[in-house]
Parts: sequence; structure tokens; C-alpha cells
Amino acid sequence: MQLADLVATSATLAGTRSRSAKVRALADLLGRAPHEESAVLVGFLVGAPRQGRVGVGWSTLAHASDIPPAMDPSLTLADVDGVIDRIGRTAGAGSASARQGLIAGLFSRATEDEADFLRRLLLGDLRQGALEGVMADGIAAAAGVAPRMVRRAAMLAGDLPLVAAVALAQGEAGLARIGLRVLTPVLPMLAATAASVGQALEATGRSSVEWKLDGARVQVHREGETVRLFTRSLKDVTDRLPAIVEVVRALPASEVILDGEVFGAGLDEEGAGLFQDTMSRFSRHEPSPDSHLSVRFFDVLHLDGQDLIDRPLEERLAHLESVAGVYRVPGIITADATEAEAFCADALARGHEGVMVKSASSLYQAGRRGSAWRKVKPVRTLDLVVLAAEWGHGRRRGWLSNLHLGARDPATDGFVMVGKTFKGLTDALLAWQTERFLELETERTGITVHVRPELVVEIALDGVQRSPRYPGGVALRFARVKRYRQDKKAEDADTIDAVRSLLAGS
Repeated sequence: MQLADLVATSATLAGTRSRSAKVRALADLLGRAPHEESAVLVGFLVGAPRQGRVGVGWSTLAHASDIPPAMDPSLTLADVDGVIDRIGRTAGAGSASARQGLIAGLFSRATEDEADFLRRLLLGDLRQGALEGVMADGIAAAAGVAPRMVRRAAMLAGDLPLVAAVALAQGEAGLARIGLRVLTPVLPMLAATAASVGQALEATGRSSVEWKLDGARVQVHREGETVRLFTRSLKDVTDRLPAIVEVVRALPASEVILDGEVFGAGLDEEGAGLFQDTMSRFSRHEPSPDSHLSVRFFDVLHLDGQDLIDRPLEERLAHLESVAGVYRVPGIITADATEAEAFCADALARGHEGVMVKSASSLYQAGRRGSAWRKVKPVRTLDLVVLAAEWGHGRRRGWLSNLHLGARDPATDGFVMVGKTFKGLTDALLAWQTERFLELETERTGITVHVRPELVVEIALDGVQRSPRYPGGVALRFARVKRYRQDKKAEDADTIDAVRSLLAGS
């Protein structure tokens, strides 16, 4: 398939807010593509080439802007996929020059529209409205299958391009064969928010009320002596957490998939861990056996040959108790608000963030943020995306300090600026974020460095007020940085609607 066909569809997606129009455009394109190219096509459209990030940054692509565009389209999807492959494999002495040559060769064949698409694809800044939910519906329409089957297969496989290839080539029969597989990560079930335990219980009824640990989500797979640990974004971090691997190998199961939390405390301690410390260890590229990280599990998806995701939570918790033992996150089953509030107060007194309230009858809905799970955190926080940062002055001279914060806009698949803050930043964070922002830089305006919208930061705030200063019509009150959420992607950030819901009287 010609790249120009994909680029034209990308422009159609960016130019409409209509979900049905997006689905029709995607279905039409997929219907015209050879089945063997469908996985590459879907990966490009959702901004996730099969090779992942191959180390092409803004400075590398800056040279390509001087290359005159081609007059007529000639690039195919296979051409682009092949070049990205070669870029990813290019390393060692002379690799920078070789990469520049590959980029130049690619862009010399690209039309102006194709070059713009390629630039955004390689930078990870492809914001066009082809979110995975819309793409799943487009795949279903093209393949003539039920959308729910595509979504479920994508959740279990954790690979939408692969699911697209199966759906288009094999239909519902092929999708039905995609199930839970030990050692293959699945998208985690997500939680909505609630202002109080009482409000959460009103929505969930009889529930499991559990400590909300200040740690990093981890999905654990074990098959015999083989153990794999995955982050919330399905990144394999097994080699970085050898102590956790040993804990999992000691559990009384030969085959298991567990959902849990890694946090910065000793294995025998019940106190809260420090999230920032935990995430810094997650970010290291070598094992750190003296890291003193601990793990607690709150769900089990598979146990010794038996899939449990379609079983009620209360039944799953009974299986969890049998396999996790002392490594289970503490919790109670109750429908009594007073009892639940007391449990939450105790969790807060121990230094935890709050509690999770989960319907006792809920199934594990991988990848979904629904009403069955609610998180209750007394401190009001938002997960926002860093859009830019300003160079500091005084003692912060030389560091990128004042953050431009954005909330996700589901209607446009973009981000809406809702405020700035430089509060809560330690010297260590300032140094780290300055280095990271320069890696993500897209352009500069005066003292402001604009960055690719990839970093999620948790912001504590006192509230939200109406303001014409920012495009979203709201502004954050007394915002301060709590921590960076390196376990979250930009698409996991809070929406502009969630920010507006904090307005007084909403």
C-alpha cells in the first residue's frame, strides 16, 4: 500500500471530531490494504511502529527539513517500515552518520504531506484521533466482526496491530483463539475516581476495600521457574527487580498471573513506600539487588491452568489468598460505609495514599477504566502532561523549571493547557527533568522549551477556578509537583472534563 493513502486517511481523522466518520475512514483504508500489511498500517496510524522508539530525536530530523519534498508520491508502507527497521539496528561507531543517511534517503522520496506525517511518527507526536478504541472499531468494521471481540482480543494480546492482522485474515474464529497466555502481558484494569469512600460504595455496592499503596503497578507472570515482570505500560522490567523475581518463585504455584504493586519498603514492613524512589529504581537499566523494594498483590488473573478474569472479584480474592499469602494487599469485604471509612482512616494513618473500592462481583476488565473500581485519595491530585518548560533564573538558572501543564482532550486526541507550576521541584528533580526535556524538545520560543507530550506528572492542587487565560477555560489553584508518573503514558492523563469537574458547584 502507498504511504500517501495512509497519510490521506490520517488527515481525514485529524479533520473530524465524528467518531463514526473516523471509524468509516479507518475501515475503508483497512479494507483496501493487503492483509500482510495491516499490522504495519495499524501501528503507524496509532503512532506505534512495531519497532518502538528507535532513537530518532528532534535534532536528527532537523536536517531533514532542508530536503526538498518529492513532487509525486512513491513511498510504500513496506519502504517506511524497512527504513525504521534499519535505523533501529544501526549502532556503534559511525551510527549517527548512518542514521542521518537513512533519514535523508527516506525524506528525499516523501512529498510534503508525507514528510510531515513521518516526522510526527518518528518523534512519537502523531495526534490525529486514531486512538486505540476508535481503531478497534475500525478494525471490526473492516473485518466484519463484533467490536467487543476486537477489544477483548487486543486487551488480552496487548498488541492491537497483531489483532488487526488476525481479525482481517481469520475473522471471529481467529479472534476467539486469542486468550490469556502466561508470560504475555495484558492491559491492566483501571479505576475511576471517587471523592469519598461513601460515594464509591454507593456506586459499587458490596466491595473489597483495599490499601492504595504508593508504588508502581506491576504485572507478574510465572511459568515454572520462568518469571516475567511487566509495568503498567507492559514494559518488561524483570532484570531490574531480582528480589521480586525470587519472591514470585517462592509462591505456591507453578503457573500464575498476578496484578500488584512494587513499593519502596523492606519485605517485612507494612508501612508506605516512596513512589519517587520506586520509580527511580524502575528506570535503572541494571538489577539492584540491594534496592529493598517490596511487592504486594491485589488480584490474580490465572492460576495453575485456570483463567480467572471472568470470575467475580470475591472469588479471585479467595484464589489470591491461597497463592499470595502475606504478599496480598490488605483489604476487607464490606457494604458498610462506616466500616469502610474506618479502614480508610487506618490506611491513611499508616502513610498510604487512600483506598481502592472494588465491586465484589466485578470481573477483571483488562484495559478498561470503569465504575467497578474506584480510587479514593483524600489529597486532590491530577495526572497531567508536560507540554513545555521555562528556563529558571536565580538559583534555578541553567535548569528548566516552570512547567506548562496540559489535560487530555478526548475530542481532539490532543492536550489543553490548564496551568503552570514550578513548586514542589527538588534540585534532583530539576536536574533530571532538564536533561529529559532537552531529549524531548521540539522547538523553542524565547525562554520556553516545547517538548513532546510524553511525560505525565502528578500535580497536587487546592482546586480549580474558571479562567480565560488558558484554552480550557480553567486554571489550577496552588498547583505543585508531587511526582512524575513514569509508569503512565500521555493517554493515561486526566481529561479536561475531569479538571472542569473540580470547579465549585460542578
